[in-house]
Amino acid sequence: MSAGPRPPTSAADAGISPYERIENARRASAQKAQQRASTVARALTSEPVIATASEPIATVTLDKIGTFLELDFRRLFAWLRAGLIMACLLAIVGGIAGGAYTLLAKQRYTVTTDILINPGNLQVIQNDLYPQSGQIDSQILSARSKQRILTSNSVLSRVVNELELFNDPEFYNPKSKDDDAGAPKPDPKLAALRSLQTKVKTASDDKSFVTTVSVTARTPEKAVEISQKIAESFQEELASTEASGAKRAAAALDARLGQLKDGVQAAEEKVEAYRRSRNLSSSNGQLVSSQTMTQLNGQIVEEQARAVAAKANLDALVASGINGSPATPEASGALAQLRERANGLRQQIDSQAMTLGPRHPVIVRLRTELGTVDQQLRTEYARTVEQAKANLNRSKASLASLNTRMNELKGSVFDDNESEVTLRELLRDAASKSAIYESFLSRARQITEREQIDTTNVQVISMAVPPNARSWPPSTPIMIGLGAVGGFVLGMLLAIAWGILRDMRNPPNRREADVGLA
Repeated sequence: MSAGPRPPTSAADAGISPYERIENARRASAQKAQQRASTVARALTSEPVIATASEPIATVTLDKIGTFLELDFRRLFAWLRAGLIMACLLAIVGGIAGGAYTLLAKQRYTVTTDILINPGNLQVIQNDLYPQSGQIDSQILSARSKQRILTSNSVLSRVVNELELFNDPEFYNPKSKDDDAGAPKPDPKLAALRSLQTKVKTASDDKSFVTTVSVTARTPEKAVEISQKIAESFQEELASTEASGAKRAAAALDARLGQLKDGVQAAEEKVEAYRRSRNLSSSNGQLVSSQTMTQLNGQIVEEQARAVAAKANLDALVASGINGSPATPEASGALAQLRERANGLRQQIDSQAMTLGPRHPVIVRLRTELGTVDQQLRTEYARTVEQAKANLNRSKASLASLNTRMNELKGSVFDDNESEVTLRELLRDAASKSAIYESFLSRARQITEREQIDTTNVQVISMAVPPNARSWPPSTPIMIGLGAVGGFVLGMLLAIAWGILRDMRNPPNRREADVGLA
């Protein structure tokens, strides 16, 4: 590259472009080279001078590197033109290499399976062990957690064991050259698991709970089989995880049930021991002493009524006298008959006395009979009064006895009521422990049955099918084109690098100085 003549400009002027500064530096170098050449011709001693002048030119300094970093497009095009043949050759080599790689590389096929992972389980029973959340954030977290299980070691280990991938050279090759000769061989199942992890990818849809599983293998049939087995193992793992959680919960409840049962028995025994120590007998939920006091109170009321009735009867008898009215309620039957007979005899005597004399035999007979009836009436009256008095005294005595018994019972009832306060507290404690025990017992039985039910809500909405073409390597025309483009670009880069190194070793001002000396 040669620089054409340009109008001279001052390097100290502000605002000049880097290209102008490079041109000024080249012209100054050319002038200095001409001056050195004329000096050497006059002195006739060119070798020492040339050796002295060539030393700074051969040195690569930071200033020279900075100068070459400010590239000139004409120099760049010259470098590219010089390396065009090499770039074309590399493009041909790259195309051939791409075609050869397509033929020699191991082919891979990728299949996809779409799985709908619902965040909530099937609602089989109320108050399930795994409740469903109504918040969208919780549902998303639940779906993403289940998606993580899809590619977990537990699921993939099931696939490795059931399909025996540890015997497949694609997933585990015991004669692999990558293993060190002295190192121990890895576990075949672990090696196959690691290889399978690299061949399984998942992607989730942001607007739904659908997860896409991609599986890569060397044959379409193997890829489809692995994809189907992953979906099946995923459903089994979810069901096993939930069953395991229910089993742990049931085991924890069963372990706690023993303690709760002992607590209930101890509380009930404490209640019975307290009742025996305080002699607190109960019937129909009420203490016997309280029931006895209630019954005794009724008896006292009845006895008071009988005493009042007996007193009224006695008073009525005394007030009516011997010849009272026969129809008096308090009079006995015999007393009433005697009174009625005596009154009848008196009436006969009065009626006969008006016609007969006082000594008439009829009058005498009637008076004699009246005297006998009066004697009987006085005797019956006296007996009836004594019986009324006896009834009154008996009622008073019975009432006094009942009052005495009531007074004695009041003290024990008050003591029983005070004891009943503590007893009710013990009964409440026993009832609460019994309720908790029954609740835990029912929940444990429910969870035990829940363990046998699969409530996972996972659906495979798109099964894996054999692909129409391989996923790697790309088709032969594409690989040839990529190889050719890559080779051509590499050739251009090498041409630019070679041009920069050549100019740094032999800058343009050095070449112009050599031409001037010649």
